[in-house]
Amino acid sequence: MPELPEVETVRRGLEQHSSGFTIARVAVLRDRAIAAPRHDPQGFCAGLEGRTVQQWLRRGKYLIARLDQGHWGVHLRMTGQFLWLEALRSRELPPCRHTRVQIWNQQGQELRFLDTRSFAEMWWVPPPQPLEAVIRGLSRLGPEPFDPAFNGAYLQRRLQGSRRAIKSALLDQALVAGVGNIYADEALFAAGIRPQTSSGRLSPERLQRLQQALVQVLEQSIGAGGTTFSDFRDLSGSNGNYGGMAWVYRRTGQPCRRCHATIERERIAGRSSHWCPQCQS
Repeated sequence: MPELPEVETVRRGLEQHSSGFTIARVAVLRDRAIAAPRHDPQGFCAGLEGRTVQQWLRRGKYLIARLDQGHWGVHLRMTGQFLWLEALRSRELPPCRHTRVQIWNQQGQELRFLDTRSFAEMWWVPPPQPLEAVIRGLSRLGPEPFDPAFNGAYLQRRLQGSRRAIKSALLDQALVAGVGNIYADEALFAAGIRPQTSSGRLSPERLQRLQQALVQVLEQSIGAGGTTFSDFRDLSGSNGNYGGMAWVYRRTGQPCRRCHATIERERIAGRSSHWCPQCQS
């Protein structure tokens, strides 16, 4: 599933291409892509048509378009992908079988949304309804990693007495929004913490180091355009480049880039975790 850096990369592409985009026509090719209004793709189309995109925002792994009236929400889930097509290319390139939604402006430019596994969702949030009333997952999110409220003291307070593995805790969107498997592994390596460590046993100093490591890893990945191991692409169809820089993620059996010990892998709370047995304790 795309994590914060991948979603932020998509947000920046959407902001570049479609800020000021007035939606002339919407076509829903697969009804299940529309989460709200539920079972009403025609209502979704009617809500968006005529609206102008003023700004693209990100909250955790959600994308939110602030419109001149209302909001348009998107969650990419596992394989959701936007493509930006100029008018000529839009006319020449017919939608493939994975195309779920097409959105055009009056100039014929198109935002095309594809989703191979059909788990992605879109929401039309009419005014004056608050976002959280329609996109329920937003109300369960913790602070953003870049929020000043997300710091070592916050982690110490939230994790005090917890026996949950720190890797599992980092994947909890109620603790911190947007972090997934890739960047939890990478941040724990950077902080020198084994993923199996009980959250409540970490000292304030180690939690502060973890918070700083997570921010640094996320910033580095955003700068590299995110990570592509299978499905993620930006609006132009390009891969993210962080995968080639990863310290431990998906490097099982390979030598650690720092100490040359063999990278190990273990399932923690149902997710694969990668770490260096020498650099992490």
